[in-house]
Amino acid sequence: MQTAESGAGHAPLLEARGLSKRYGATQALDSLDLAIEPGEVYCLLGPNGAGKTTTINLFLGFVSPSGGQALVSGMDVSTHDRETKHRLAYIPEQVMLYRNLSGLENLEYFAALGGKGSLGRERLTDILVEAGLERDAVDRRVSEYSKGMRQKVGIAIAMAKEAEALLLDEPTSGLDPKASNEFSDLIERLRNRGVAVLMATHDLFRAKETGTRVGIMRYGRLVKELGTDEIGHADLERVYLEHMHD
Repeated sequence: MQTAESGAGHAPLLEARGLSKRYGATQALDSLDLAIEPGEVYCLLGPNGAGKTTTINLFLGFVSPSGGQALVSGMDVSTHDRETKHRLAYIPEQVMLYRNLSGLENLEYFAALGGKGSLGRERLTDILVEAGLERDAVDRRVSEYSKGMRQKVGIAIAMAKEAEALLLDEPTSGLDPKASNEFSDLIERLRNRGVAVLMATHDLFRAKETGTRVGIMRYGRLVKELGTDEIGHADLERVYLEHMHD
């Protein structure tokens, strides 16, 4: 896997070109242009209905665009569905795991689905621990896990898959401050490996702490883009609220 430094100046792993989605009379996404390179964490901010989840669903191929392109490693998702999915990992707000299986059994199953069935239980256990799961929790049923623990299994699945890009939809919603901070540390670790991250969130603080860039969306349009190193927490909140006024 590339390091963040080796990705600098390379072609984007995730790219939207005039990407649009219409549902009947509703323009859910309107001509989005976006490029995320290896080692970048791009946080999409905006209220419900701003187009954040629609953007993620278009990259995943869950819905088809009404116009424009969603590209993964230069390949159009619409025409290279299998190849692009192989390069992506997706963590929704509620990570869907098999509750009656352990964390390790879940990882075994999803790693095999992703073509990584030869890793072995010892290596998979190491990946879960690397993703922040306590070693004594690896063999416990997922039904006993907190949301933060399930998120760590989701990260482990992405690590085992060696995904080039990670798509996150409100990943810190409902996490306590400690779990949220641990999640940010995991994203930082993946970023340092050269993974491109696109995260939809309402959490301005976490976007500033975790992201390298933030994009503010409203009514399906990207209305502002900022580098997190050029703005403080208070300024980000001010800019965000300015764009929420009519």
